[in-house]
Amino acid sequence: MVRDMTYPQAPWTLKGYGIQTLQLVDVDRVRPLVPAELKIISVLPGKTLGGIYLASYENGSTLTYNELIVVSAIVHKGANIGGWISHIYVDNSDSIAGGRSIWGLPKEYAEFTWNTQNTCSVSVQQNESLLCHLSVSWQLPGWNQSLLIPVFSTISSKLLTFNGQAGFKFHVVGSHLEIPKESPFSWLDLSNPTLSFYLNPLHLIANPPALL
Repeated sequence: MVRDMTYPQAPWTLKGYGIQTLQLVDVDRVRPLVPAELKIISVLPGKTLGGIYLASYENGSTLTYNELIVVSAIVHKGANIGGWISHIYVDNSDSIAGGRSIWGLPKEYAEFTWNTQNTCSVSVQQNESLLCHLSVSWQLPGWNQSLLIPVFSTISSKLLTFNGQAGFKFHVVGSHLEIPKESPFSWLDLSNPTLSFYLNPLHLIANPPALL
């Protein structure tokens, strides 16, 4: 349960490290998760692009917390293109309150266990049930990259759009992603990443949303 509290206003600055996977997702499978006014973009016949994002935001961030984001589709409305976040978990109540109130994101509480010795791995649990476990087995040399990340969300049935300004050192990695069948998003079938990336260091600015 989220307590009544104050939380930082947008934009939020987030610094740390993260892992991003990319997978092909069945359009028909995710259609019920996406508002009707958004069109799902097919990157291959019957397939859109989704993935899992896991991050740890550390000292120097507006809030320090861990995060799991499930991007279930790439969508558009008119000329606006962005990702659709169907599930999102963090371990900071201020982040939950701010994420829901500012950006309309359906944040829930979960617990994160990172292991960054030698290779990187992370487990995410909610109420003692495993949501997912991701481990990195190898990584290639990285390069610096800047990226604007557009996202859609809703508040009180009103469609919002916002973006994250990201800068990071970008490594292609080998990964293993386990999503148990009991996990709330297991039915999206994201367990076999096509590509995975380790982002370290990561600097992200989450900008205020705008109504569409």
